Amino acid sequence: MSIWALQVIPGGIAVDKQGLYLTTFQHKLLLKSLETDLRQEYRRRIEIMLLADAGQSQTQICEALGCSQETARHWITMAQTGQAHHWSDRPMGRPKAVNEQYLARLHELASHSPREYGYPFERWTGQWLSKHLAKEMGIKVSACHINRLLKEMGLSTRQTHKTADKETDNTKNSRITIGNLRPNPEPDFRWSLNFAKTSN
Repeated sequence: MSIWALQVIPGGIAVDKQGLYLTTFQHKLLLKSLETDLRQEYRRRIEIMLLADAGQSQTQICEALGCSQETARHWITMAQTGQAHHWSDRPMGRPKAVNEQYLARLHELASHSPREYGYPFERWTGQWLSKHLAKEMGIKVSACHINRLLKEMGLSTRQTHKTADKETDNTKNSRITIGNLRPNPEPDFRWSLNFAKTSN
């Protein structure tokens, strides 16, 4: 849809002049961007902001462009908060999904010390694995999801059994021993007799 097509949207909306939210620079930038060969999703973002700037409501914009309320609301807010020039910053579509290559690399990283990859710490955390893989493979996954994937692989970022073994070795070396307590062979009935006397 060209900028000229925007002018014939029902209601006679003219978007060739600055309106409610956009600065002169932002308005010119958006109009100029529409003249280029853009993907439909990027074009829609610009059109939403120009229509909002021209005074159209969210409902009117959704009807005119066939977009969702959520999409319209987001880009109207971007126009209102002076961030219209960021129309191409937000990535398009769904993020890349975890694939076999990602899982294999996660397994490889988790099986080695982070020091082998230049980090100063000895144990991975879900957050550091997430950061490392996002940088290396361009796939962003939350630390919680990383920990779930590791669990499915039978791996964990928690301390290994070696440290647990050390703890048991330390307790073996301690001098305190706990044995079974011997029961008192002769029960003391004095308390029960005194109680019986006072209750009479």
